Amino acid sequence: MLRQHFIFTLFCSVQYATLAFVTNSNHQGFRNTNVLSASTTDTKISSPSEYKVSRPSPGDRDLLVRAARGEKVERTPVWLMRQAGRYMAAFREYSNKYPFRERSETPSMAIELSTQCVKEYGMDGIIMFSDILTPLPVMGINFDVVKGTGPVITTEIRTEEDVKSLSKDYDFEKKLPFLREILTTLKAEADVANTALIGFVGAPFTLAAYTIEGKSSKHCLETKKLIMAAEEGNNAAMDMFMDELATMIGEYASYQIECGAEVIQVFESWAHQLSPRLFESVAKPAAQKAIRIIKDKHPNIPVIYFANGGSSYLELQRDMGCDSICIDWSIDMAQARSILGPDVPVSGNLDPTVLFGSKEQIEQAVRDCIDKAGGPGNHLLNLGHGVMQGTPEIAVKWLVDECKRYGKVEE
Repeated sequence: MLRQHFIFTLFCSVQYATLAFVTNSNHQGFRNTNVLSASTTDTKISSPSEYKVSRPSPGDRDLLVRAARGEKVERTPVWLMRQAGRYMAAFREYSNKYPFRERSETPSMAIELSTQCVKEYGMDGIIMFSDILTPLPVMGINFDVVKGTGPVITTEIRTEEDVKSLSKDYDFEKKLPFLREILTTLKAEADVANTALIGFVGAPFTLAAYTIEGKSSKHCLETKKLIMAAEEGNNAAMDMFMDELATMIGEYASYQIECGAEVIQVFESWAHQLSPRLFESVAKPAAQKAIRIIKDKHPNIPVIYFANGGSSYLELQRDMGCDSICIDWSIDMAQARSILGPDVPVSGNLDPTVLFGSKEQIEQAVRDCIDKAGGPGNHLLNLGHGVMQGTPEIAVKWLVDECKRYGKVEE
């Protein structure tokens, strides 16, 4: 366990935070019976025959979980950030018709969208179709999605009073009532598929920056102004907000685990906005606090930390307190291994654009990544960012199939 160390989703983005929209903290989720039923009794659990890929061996049930803990496993497992996404035609049948909130908050739709890719391609994990912004309404932070713009957050955080006014009643069961049904059903789906259920959260800095900026931002200027004001002792709003977010995120991840998640990935999606100094002084302590809350409550659940764009300060991620580090695509895996050392478990880090290449190029990239990570069974294969819209579906199949073929440990 990388207990001294270093948060997809799925899907995820802002980079992973561009979606999941609840308009207020009392929102009770969609119950549109004209779309798909959200009733627990009406939610259908798949049969094994619905998973088109060849049946995995019995040991595959916890293969991803064991790899995330840093164990040497019998085959390199694979899952992909944004594996539930618009590259799939079946997914677009929903995304072209229903807005994100409706899809992510209606259990029957969220479950279907979470499992489509695993049924088709056989990844070693199911990740909930949701977003890192989903828990913000429990704090009273309001947001919505504007077509062509993305998420827009209307709750302003600029002063200490703004932070003090936020709710500390983190009642996920009441305020996000759709989550338990989605996760418990996905856990049953994972059992049928003989695979693992992955939960995820956004890291405190990423959620703070997204809230403060109010939308996607090129320079993250308002957030950095608050950081500098805190450093000067003029306004403690940033420090206070980060601390509150860390607590909420740790509790939210723990709630996902209580609902069935077997692995948690923490997404620092805006890590590219941080210098090494700011990562170490601002983002890192809050992320460590969130991870510590998770590990104190659930010590046997592996936690993965992913700093998108954070490879320039990879050495600062050794002591995050998590179990493994997910590496982005901007650094060679062998170099990342060298920086982190042999005792730090890793996942990643294929360039998502390789999926637009030929079958031979994709398969070679898979083999190279596995080899540079230490050989078959020595890491968890993933992309170094999410699957891109427009990715050929067959390319995802080639990637998964080659990982399962080449990643087997020779007996």
